[in-house]
Order: sequence, then C-alpha cells, then structure tokens
Amino acid sequence: MADFSHKTDIEIDQWIRNFEKRCQTEAPLYLELLEERGHRAGRRAGLDLEKSLAALKRAAISGACITYGDLAKASGVEWSKARHQLNGKNGHLDRLLEICHARKLPLLTAICVNQGSLQEGELEENALRGFSEGARRIGRSFSEDLDFHHACREECWNWGRMQLAG
Repeated sequence: MADFSHKTDIEIDQWIRNFEKRCQTEAPLYLELLEERGHRAGRRAGLDLEKSLAALKRAAISGACITYGDLAKASGVEWSKARHQLNGKNGHLDRLLEICHARKLPLLTAICVNQGSLQEGELEENALRGFSEGARRIGRSFSEDLDFHHACREECWNWGRMQLAG
C-alpha cells in the first residue's frame, strides 16, 4: 500500500479524477486512492463508511434492501443530520460505491433505498441518477440506468447467498 500521508485531500481528489478521466478505474493505485479517501472521510464526524458497509453486507446476505435511515442508525447518527451527508457526488453513498469498487464487492448501494421503496427495492429518480453517475465515474459502462440498477441489485443478493454458502 502506498503512503499518502504527505498528500492533501485536494491532491488525493485530483489524482482520483485524473485516473477517472483516463478511464483507468481498475488500476491498483486508483483503488488504493479510493480506499485512502474513504479512510480519511471515516475520520470525520458523521456517517461511518465501515459501519455502513457492514450494514449493507448484512442486508445483501439477508436478500433484502436497507434504508438510508438504517445507514444513519448503523453509525449512531440522527437522521436529521445524516440525510445531508448521504447524497451528492461526494456524499456518503458515493464513497460507499467507491469502497465497494476498490474492494471488488458488488455495488452494495444498489440495495439502499428510501423507506417508501423498501419492499419494491426501487430507487427514486434522483437516487437512480446519482447511483448511475457514480457507477459510470468508477468505470462501469451501461446504457439503461434502471436495468443496470436491477442487475446490480441482483448481484448484491447473489453475493449475499454466496456468503451464506461459503
């Protein structure tokens, strides 16, 4: 693992963007940079990437979806504070997507939905757009956002079944 201690957050972000512009999102250094950015985000107050990742893994193993509120609870953060940390290009869900990519996991954020969609497992329009944009940024190629989301959701549940079998 590379030593990034002498790099600023801005430098790490720029390095990541450079890899993404060159479509080198499978490069080992890119994956290390995603881990480093996630590690740094984890040191700040608020939602905890590792706790959220653990909650997403449990949901996948259960073959179920999880809510955004469940992620907040996993970190012990009130929903009123957590909701603003979740979304956007640099939000908690985006960082989770990157960590899943870096660790060669399915894109577990595909099974994270709002409370009203928990049974159907569908993302609302804005959430679907954010999920798709994040997936494209890390190098995933697809034409239909909804089909891609459904494929990712199934991949999460297949992964979960494999964890039970293995």
